[in-house]
Amino acid sequence: MDDRAIKIFSLNTSREFGKRVAAHLGLVLSHHEERDFEDGEHKTRSLVNVRGQDVYVIQSLYGEPGISVNDKLCRLLFFMGALRDASAERVTAIVPYLCYARKDRRTKSRDPVTTRYIAQLLESIGCDRIVTLDVHNLAAFQNAFRCPAEHLEAKNTFVHHFASLLDERDIVVVSPDFGGAKRAEAFRKQLSQKLQRDISIAFAEKHRSSGVVSGSMLVGEIQGRTAIIIDDLISSGTTLARTAKACHSQGAVAVYAAATHGVFAKESNHILAIPDLENIIITDTVPSFRLTASEVTAKLTVLDTTPLFAETIRRLHSGGSLVALLDSP
Repeated sequence: MDDRAIKIFSLNTSREFGKRVAAHLGLVLSHHEERDFEDGEHKTRSLVNVRGQDVYVIQSLYGEPGISVNDKLCRLLFFMGALRDASAERVTAIVPYLCYARKDRRTKSRDPVTTRYIAQLLESIGCDRIVTLDVHNLAAFQNAFRCPAEHLEAKNTFVHHFASLLDERDIVVVSPDFGGAKRAEAFRKQLSQKLQRDISIAFAEKHRSSGVVSGSMLVGEIQGRTAIIIDDLISSGTTLARTAKACHSQGAVAVYAAATHGVFAKESNHILAIPDLENIIITDTVPSFRLTASEVTAKLTVLDTTPLFAETIRRLHSGGSLVALLDSP
């Protein structure tokens, strides 16, 4: 790709991810400076001219030891504002993992709707477009933003992985709740097309109230099949563990779990250390630094999403079709 009209930055906490994205494009990351001050304030600025440029800023918004999700968000906002002040023609936020996306509606009185607030913050600073991967609620994400909001999906990444791993097995795709039915059906359809044979689908019952998960019904043909539980995110792992146990109780010969974002709350170290799950497949949007139990890390597989983000940037810059990118098996 010709770098004369495009600049790609990655803030320090996502720098290795950003380097791989840029490498797929035949580019190197543009130079920037991040300075921290003794009182906790900070500044970030470009060290190259961005006037009239198509600029992309990569920052995955998850919290980690030493830097909170709020600090990462603040740094992204300030940097994008500085780029607009430096006369960038267009500034796009590439956010592999979008923070606060799970709180997309009011479930209790006076609840915040943080998905909408994040959209307002990004737009107010001059964000022209946001690109993210597998948000929890697609409709809420698309309705929150007034600027173009591009939603990528990891389903093809998972399809390629499972097509080679389970080519000869009888497979059933399992949604861990009815809310994830569309995600599971899209994955099932794409995997069926890839393997050129029909694959069935099943749904697990789940109710959540005040952080407590309940429900045990599993609808679908599981007996004698390899189950793939598909979800957008793993936090505590409670949902996956319950669904995996239900699959085994109904005769699944093996159970795999696939989720785009491996957030892995601390308790997932013991919740997911169960024999019911043969393999856990995630992507590289969030490093699995909270996983310390060898029983869990031994069955963890991490898939690379940087080619997807690189091709997205290429098409956005050149005017190519993202629909064609996401629909191709």
